[in-house]
Parts: sequence; C-alpha cells; structure tokens
Amino acid sequence: MTEEKDKSGLLGRIGDAVRGRKRSPKQEAKPKARAKVQQPRSRSTPAPAIEIARRPAFATGGHPLMDGHPPDWASGWGDDRQGVWVELTVGDATQRMRWIGPGRFLMGSPEDEQGRIGESEGRFNEGPRHEVRISWGFWLFDTPVTQALWEAVMSSNPSRFVDPKRPVERVSWDEAMAFIGRINAIIPDLDLVLPTEAQWEYACRAGTNTATYAGPMEILGTRNAPILDAIAWYGGNSGVEFDLHEGEDSSSWPDKQYEHSRAGTRPDGQKKLNPWGCHDMLGNVWEWCADDMRKYTADPATDPFGSRSSARRALRGGPWNGTARSVRAAYRFAYARDDLYDVIGFRCARVRP
Repeated sequence: MTEEKDKSGLLGRIGDAVRGRKRSPKQEAKPKARAKVQQPRSRSTPAPAIEIARRPAFATGGHPLMDGHPPDWASGWGDDRQGVWVELTVGDATQRMRWIGPGRFLMGSPEDEQGRIGESEGRFNEGPRHEVRISWGFWLFDTPVTQALWEAVMSSNPSRFVDPKRPVERVSWDEAMAFIGRINAIIPDLDLVLPTEAQWEYACRAGTNTATYAGPMEILGTRNAPILDAIAWYGGNSGVEFDLHEGEDSSSWPDKQYEHSRAGTRPDGQKKLNPWGCHDMLGNVWEWCADDMRKYTADPATDPFGSRSSARRALRGGPWNGTARSVRAAYRFAYARDDLYDVIGFRCARVRP
C-alpha cells in the first residue's frame, strides 16, 4: 500500500461518499502533519451471483473519522466501498478494523428458517426473534485474530493449523482475554474487548435479515448449502485444495458440498466480505463472545448482555468442519471458558470511538 499524502482530501472524500458525492481534486485542502494514511486494500474475490450492499447506513449519520482525526493508536486509516477503517500494528502484524455504526436489527431467526434451532432443541434456541438496539457504534476486527498478530503479542502460537495468515485457534476464552489485556498494554488507549453476542450478530448481519449476509440458505445436505461457498469455510468446502500437511481426515463426512479428504482452517480474508467490510463472520472458526447466551424473549432490548458469572461463554459464526445449519447468522453455541479446540478463535472490538 502506498502512503496517501493528502489527509484532508481523503477525509473529504469519506464525508462526500457518505452523502453520495465525489470531491473534485481542486477541492482538496493542504494536508496537516498527521498520522500515516494508507490506501484501502482489496482482499476479497467477488462472487457476481451475490449482491451485497456497498456501505452501511450509519444510524448517527456519521463516523469517528469525519473530523479528520483518526485515533492516536491507528497505524493506518481510510475508506472504501464498505465504509471507513483503521489499522493497528504490533511488530510486523497489522490488523484492520471496521466501524460498525449504531442501529437496530432483528436478533434470532424466524420460525420458517431452514436449519433453525427451536425451543424443543434446548438451550441453543434462536427464538423468539426480537428487536435489538445497539446504542453505541464500535470498531470491529475485519477478520478473526490471525496467528501473526497472536504471535506478535503473545510470543507463542497454540494453533494446530500453523500459518501466520490463518486464524489463531485452540484458544480458550480466558486466553483470549489475556491476549486482549496484553495488546491493550502494548498500545495505549486501545481498549479492545470481545463483542457481546448481540454486537456480534448485528455486525454479522450487517443490515440483512436472512440466514446469511449473502441471502437465504437452502440446505441440500448436512454439509451442503450452496449459498455458503462464496462467503464461508465450512464442512462442505474447507478441504477443497487444502494446502497444509496437517489436516483433519474429512473423507467420511457425509453430504459434503464438494468431495475432499483433508480439511482445516483457511487463511483469513479469502471469502467474500459482508456489507460492512468484515470477512469470515461465518465459518472458519467459532468466535468467542464476551457473554454467555441469554434467554430470548419477544420484548425489544437495548444493548443486551448475557450472564457475566456463568462458566460458559457464547460462540458464534460456525467452524471449518461445521454443518450447514451451524453457519448461519442466528446460530448459537457455547463452551466453558477454559475449553480450547482447533475450531475456536475470536475477533476483537473497541466500543469507544
């Protein structure tokens, strides 16, 4: 990425893009001596058959970069078709974060959604569907935490599928919190946290109301839902052209979308991003949430938060070996805080602007 010298011009273009206009080069102001600005990068391979909105509608009509002053901790910042972004850097590892504006959404799944977990199936019930208000915008990692970033912060790598570009896995909730504590100590005023279950689903849906952010899901077999192929690594495709010697024997998995014999995690950011610029919100690894699963009611809720005292924590997104039904925006799961498996990772949020 090249360094952008005209920071006032960039932020002007960000503001104008929100209002649907482009700024003429003559309007660009003389730059201030400020933080490094990097050109947006493209890491997705678009799937033409899927239409996804270009930019989120911010409930406040703005975002934290509109005044032309990125956070002091940001090593890069800018905008693209999905909205504004900032980056943080530790050592040689850089992580992009997306701004998720406040707003409302329907949490849970409708009764007619294929693959839905209902009340009869126990504590992972996805209903009743209800309105949730997210009152504060937040920054969210655009991918799960990579092994490169984990190693830069923790000087170790617990992962089974070793590759700096892949998500870190075999990380318990307690270890994820230790990582957050350490990176917050390295970068002053960073204040990362884990997203709540409600924040996670809001960011995953990104303004959509269907089973996935790419559209409704038709499940043709246990690990066969064609809509997932463009956006997620799951049990139906995670072994296609698998590139590591270390891998799980997947030859006996039933009803796969594609035949494969060895599977595991895949590098972050290879699948199509969601409307708000986040990759791998579905598939690749389960993602730890800050809270345990709360019991849903039909009543509207504002910034809901599950139990803080439970020994469990919610997991969202579905894993690389998952069934099709587990890789939906509404699907809920949970493990004990100290559990660690090769299907579990996490991504971080920053609730302060």
